[in-house]
Amino acid sequence: MLITTTPTVQGYEIVEYLGLVTGEAIMGANIFKDFFAGIRDIVGGRAAAYEQELRKARDAALSEMSAEAEGMGANAVVAVDLDYETIQLSQGGNMMMVSVSGTAVRVAW
Repeated sequence: MLITTTPTVQGYEIVEYLGLVTGEAIMGANIFKDFFAGIRDIVGGRAAAYEQELRKARDAALSEMSAEAEGMGANAVVAVDLDYETIQLSQGGNMMMVSVSGTAVRVAW
């Protein structure tokens, strides 16, 4: 499945537009990751635990979107938009949400 943020696939013709496809993933980071990420934020540097969770969430959302497109008979998804959000829970923790959307298409190879 070809996935691109551009509205076209250079060098190929889109022969059919099949419709909107989406994928969402919400993942939490455990209390230890939250704690160490907080320390890392204080002293500087990158929060590797959060980066890894964010990567997992992005991959899950893209996979869900791709599976939906494949189910429609698409071989590509164009004009993909990725959005990232942090959801703060009332218990004090954080959840990370990634949502993706695009247009499922059939491309002539």
